[in-house]
Amino acid sequence: MFSLIFPGQGSQSVGMCKEFYNKFDVVKNIFKSADEILNFPISKLIFEGPKEELNLTENTQPAIFLVSHAIFTLLTREFQFNVSKNLFYAGHSLGEYTALNSAGFINFEDTIKILKIRGKAMQSSVPKGEGGMIAVLGSKIEFVENLLEQNKNKYKCYIANDNSDGQLVLSGKKNDLEKLSLDLKKNSIKNISLPVSAPFHCELMEKATEVMKSNIKNLNINTTNKILISNVTGKPMNDPEDIKKLLVSQIESRVKWRESIKYMIENGTKGFIEIGPGKVLSGLVKRIDKNIKLNAINSEEDITILKNNYEL
Repeated sequence: MFSLIFPGQGSQSVGMCKEFYNKFDVVKNIFKSADEILNFPISKLIFEGPKEELNLTENTQPAIFLVSHAIFTLLTREFQFNVSKNLFYAGHSLGEYTALNSAGFINFEDTIKILKIRGKAMQSSVPKGEGGMIAVLGSKIEFVENLLEQNKNKYKCYIANDNSDGQLVLSGKKNDLEKLSLDLKKNSIKNISLPVSAPFHCELMEKATEVMKSNIKNLNINTTNKILISNVTGKPMNDPEDIKKLLVSQIESRVKWRESIKYMIENGTKGFIEIGPGKVLSGLVKRIDKNIKLNAINSEEDITILKNNYEL
C-alpha cells in the first residue's frame, strides 16, 4: 500500500510542469482556470518567471498547488491512476492544502483562492527583512530544543519544521537567528540561512493566523472517507471541523513531517508517491527510511517508472 505526499514552499522553479502543459489538454485547461479564478496570469509567471516574483510567498503558494493539482489530475484522469489503493494523504505546510484538495475535502477554486490569501498574509505578517529561517543539519531535535530553552533570554527562535532525522528548520528574527547560529557552530552543528522572506511556522506569524481564521471558518470542507495526516499532530485528521482548527493552528505550529512519515510507515505504507514540483520530500523521506519505495512525478518518464512500481 502507498501514500501520497505533496510538496510545500521551496520546491518551485521557473518552467515547472511545462512538459505536461505542452502535451495534455487537461493540464492546459487547469492552468487556464487558475488564471481566470485569480484574475492574474499565474501560468505565465510559472513558465517564464521572473524567479524573484515566483518566489514571493503570495505567488509561490498558489503556484505550487496549481502544479501539484495538475499532475494529480493528469495521473487520475489521463493515466487512470487508482487513488482508492492509497492509505494516506499528507502535504508539507501549503502542501497540506493540496492533500486536502486531492482527497476531495476542498474543491480546486476554493483551494487556490485561500492559498493566495494565505501566502499574502504570511508574507506581510512580519516586516520584510526582519525575520528569517535557518536549516540545521546533523543535530538531534532534543539537543536543539535544550539549546533554545537554555538561551531563551538571549534569543527567541522556534523549530518550524521537523523534517527528518538530522534536518530541522528554525524561524525567528534575523538578529536572534544570528546569535543562535553562532551557538550552533560552537557545538560543531552546521546551519544554513534560507532564502525566505518571513519566519514561517512560529508565533511571529500571529497576524497571518488572525487573517486566516475567518477565511478558514468560511471554507467549505466536505466529508470524505480519505485520511489525511496533520502537520500539527503527525496523526490522522478526517472531521471537517477538526481540519479547520488544525489549518488555523498550522500557521504558527511546528510542521511535524518526520512524525507524519513515521506514522504512515508504521501504519502500513510501503511506498510514497510525491506529486508536485521537485523531489524535496522524497529526499526527506529517504533520510527517515532509506528502504522505503519512492516515486516523484515531474515528467512523463516518471509516470512510466511509476507504472512499473504500482498498478495504474
